Amino acid sequence: MNTKLQTEEVDHLFDAILTLKNREDCYRFFSDLCTIKELLAMAQRFEVALMLKDKTTYLDIAEKTGASTATISRVNRSLSYGEDGYQMVFERLNL
Repeated sequence: MNTKLQTEEVDHLFDAILTLKNREDCYRFFSDLCTIKELLAMAQRFEVALMLKDKTTYLDIAEKTGASTATISRVNRSLSYGEDGYQMVFERLNL
């Protein structure tokens, strides 16, 4: 786990997220926490990760999501060398 990420402030944020019970709670909290642009960027990265998992080409991902190749590469690096967070969520969502 990335120790630079482990701070008391991040713990507070994650504890807050863990209290959310449904999609409506998520919309309410994340609408207050994030800008629309930030939230859409996170959603885009998750879609990119799903498409990379399914072996979609960078070109097709860029065309479908509007993500830059730099973003696609960053997500791919996380899938290959990250903390397996994406994979954990994919498994829990049966994706």
